[in-house]
Amino acid sequence: MILAALLMGSGSLAVGQAGIEASVLDKLKRLFPAAATFSPKEGEPLHFTAFAADARGAKTPLGYAFWTTEVVPLERGYGGPIVMLVGLDMKGVISGIVMGDHREPYGNFSIDMPQFSAQFRNKDIRDPFKLGEDIDAVSRATITMSSAVRSIRNSARRVARTLLTPPAAAK
Repeated sequence: MILAALLMGSGSLAVGQAGIEASVLDKLKRLFPAAATFSPKEGEPLHFTAFAADARGAKTPLGYAFWTTEVVPLERGYGGPIVMLVGLDMKGVISGIVMGDHREPYGNFSIDMPQFSAQFRNKDIRDPFKLGEDIDAVSRATITMSSAVRSIRNSARRVARTLLTPPAAAK
């Protein structure tokens, strides 16, 4: 009863569907706009599951979302950890990246620029993720860019290895 009163009375503790904070739920919806609902954060590695619902209410998984720092916690940029929420569909394709918290340089050379996150949308986890090759170096901050790309690549591949069914072998 006291916990419920605290949650209702505190704007900073606002939670939405499945106990997910409203700000996180907004980010999840940006990654999976077709999702009807999301699971709470669960599993190993920690992740949210995005679900579509049919007319009868049956849920079908659309993909997973995860914080890079919870999957690859030792990866660091120039200013420390780079927290990004990554969406990964059921085929191993990145649905998007939402930048979270970081202490990296800001400005026209920042990883906060929309071009940085946009280049990962529809990228397959089997792609090389090589800075300057299949990933544009939209920033002059080499340590920052390299770390962010490694963090996205390594966390997405770990989640895929753990949670996705491998594609059938070609005959």
